Amino acid sequence: MKKAAILIVALFCLALSNAWANKTSVEVKAPAEVKAGTEVTITVNVMHKGNSKSHHTDWVSLTVNGKEVKRWEYGKETLPAAENFTVEFKVLAGEALTIEAEGHCNIHGSAGKKSTSIKITQ
Repeated sequence: MKKAAILIVALFCLALSNAWANKTSVEVKAPAEVKAGTEVTITVNVMHKGNSKSHHTDWVSLTVNGKEVKRWEYGKETLPAAENFTVEFKVLAGEALTIEAEGHCNIHGSAGKKSTSIKITQ
């Protein structure tokens, strides 16, 4: 009887820990405007509650003007550095840029894409 009670409590705790989990969300940062030909650093802040072999951000994608330019992939053996982490990518701004980023949890999915844009000045 004690073993059954312990098992029920363990399953309840496991279910409760998943209820506190969330989808991977991102914040994308870049300058609002730059001169043409400037190299720009795009920063993606990734937020996710959970970073274990069984529950983690499994990918982060960065798209510029509709084309995926970088994809960071994570797995059981290559976990992100922490629950919340930052990745960066450099791009040459020859024209106005529309930037989108998205992260994905291997269990709960994505909180959606976030975007920003960079205008070109003279």
